Amino acid sequence: MILIACIGNIFLGDDGFGVEVARQLSVRTLPADVVVKDFGIRGFDLVYALLDHDGLAILVDACPRGGAPGSVYLVEPDTVDCGDSIGLPETHSMNPMRVLHLVRSMGGLAKRILVVGCEPLDFGPENEGRMGLSDPVQAAVSEAIRMIERVILEHTKRRQDVHGVEHTYLER
Repeated sequence: MILIACIGNIFLGDDGFGVEVARQLSVRTLPADVVVKDFGIRGFDLVYALLDHDGLAILVDACPRGGAPGSVYLVEPDTVDCGDSIGLPETHSMNPMRVLHLVRSMGGLAKRILVVGCEPLDFGPENEGRMGLSDPVQAAVSEAIRMIERVILEHTKRRQDVHGVEHTYLER
């Protein structure tokens, strides 16, 4: 199974990127083993979903990395070295790395986690109350969806070896 976990706060401008991706994915036809869920800012819900999930998980979020606004990234976060100090969980916000640290500390993580992120134009608490995505981030939603669909397709490609054993390949 593939979990597409969309993250964001619609009341903080471009932080709502993941929520918009979830909205648009919800009207698409996806393989039966793909679940799209809008987690918003519910970090604990995402923690428990990841604890219950052992397949591929794709987190979708606004990710400030210093690039041009609207740049879409595919990142495989380092979940091996999560460290021991995770701090207290935040109940009304979402920090994906803190979620992954908490899941790891509780003994679980999906087989593979990827992040589809978008470089925001407007990001941070100074945008509180601003709804809607900036133009470059809104334009990046369709690119992110295409990226997610490519990952799903690559993940579900199957090849039979000479012994008839199925293998699933995902290019790195």
